[in-house]
Amino acid sequence: MSGAEPVRRRRGPGRPRQDEAEEGPGTQERIRLAAREVFAERGYDKTSVRGVAKVAGVDPALVHHYFGSKDDLFAAAIEVTMEPALVVPAVVGEGPDGIGERLARYFLGVWENPATRAPLLAVIRSALTHEAAAKVLRTLILRRVLERVAADLDVPEPTFRAELAASHLIGIAFVRYVVRIEPLASADPEEIVALVAPTLQRYLTEA
Repeated sequence: MSGAEPVRRRRGPGRPRQDEAEEGPGTQERIRLAAREVFAERGYDKTSVRGVAKVAGVDPALVHHYFGSKDDLFAAAIEVTMEPALVVPAVVGEGPDGIGERLARYFLGVWENPATRAPLLAVIRSALTHEAAAKVLRTLILRRVLERVAADLDVPEPTFRAELAASHLIGIAFVRYVVRIEPLASADPEEIVALVAPTLQRYLTEA
């Protein structure tokens, strides 16, 4: 029949429309940024894939298509905050001298930035009660950042050393940004870097 609209094919469950899927990496990045915003604002418990999709302006099926489960989406949201692919070369690239200072400055820099602090607060708070959030914390901060830093330095027991560094840094983040105990909560970041850097240096470089 002339003038009739073309028939639209039905989608299978969980599959995005073809025009959505073709939006590509730009859409994935928009979803990641939306997820970071929503997890930071609502926390792990109250965030849903549908809520992230609404903020990103996409169909929920597209979120599942790119990221799978809510846990995977949570990990992707935090990874876009920490940027491990950029961090490790920047911390390690100049060699072992001064690595403790560079690591401390990077870590505090991420926390001092309000845009990146909020999702990290969501991770630490959620990690206390949710294994999925704890897994993100372990995988991203320990495995993707600190273990790679230690391994690139070729020191004995890199995993153990990375765990010591992680415990130090996460402890500072918890006391300074989550429970806000004074005087650490209002201390100058450069003062913290100066005091913490030698310990991180020892963890990561001394044989």
